[in-house]
Amino acid sequence: MAQQERARRTRAAIVEAAAAEFAKRGYAAASVNTILEGSNATKGAMYFHFQSKEDLARAVLGAGLDRYVAITEKWADTTAHPFYVIRGIVDDIAQNFQNDVIVRAEFRLIVEPEFYAEVHSGGGRVWGAQGHAQAERALAMGDLKPEFDATKFVRVLAASMAGQRYMSDLVADNADLRERFEESVEVVLLAMASERWLAEFKLHGWEHYGENCAKTTSDLPV
Repeated sequence: MAQQERARRTRAAIVEAAAAEFAKRGYAAASVNTILEGSNATKGAMYFHFQSKEDLARAVLGAGLDRYVAITEKWADTTAHPFYVIRGIVDDIAQNFQNDVIVRAEFRLIVEPEFYAEVHSGGGRVWGAQGHAQAERALAMGDLKPEFDATKFVRVLAASMAGQRYMSDLVADNADLRERFEESVEVVLLAMASERWLAEFKLHGWEHYGENCAKTTSDLPV
């Protein structure tokens, strides 16, 4: 058992070091030697777990996917309003970008030509599915304008978040990413949420829509 635990820790350290290198340099420019140095593992240990740089990248992508699954599962059973849930998921993603090199590396890798296909099976798909389900709830509650379906809502929000993330990379500053992602959520809601929901939101703010506060604006007296 002790040997298995050492092997698990060694593998995790290699994946973490690989994520740091991929997040910094991208896939093509990443150095296996730098990854090896960062992990403090032996070359034999590295090649016991991973046969190639591509194997390392796919391990990072898998670890990133696990992070997104954990984020969405956190919000799976809440009774909060669907827009509040979407905002919470997006904020958790922003915090993970700031604090977890695995998530930053996953984002960097899926825009590399070698991993374009991962866009359809990676973290974006996981949170997008939850976002779509919540947007469907909002539509059924009358809080999403009927001319906007859930697919369009999530697609526009995801595109805005990707743009915000790209701009943060350009200025090498993740410190304000939560604020930037919050802007993305609120701008999309200003365009797509119902007028009644927006009026209530302006009066009460986000806390009105938290746990046990998921009533629709259509339930309010006219």
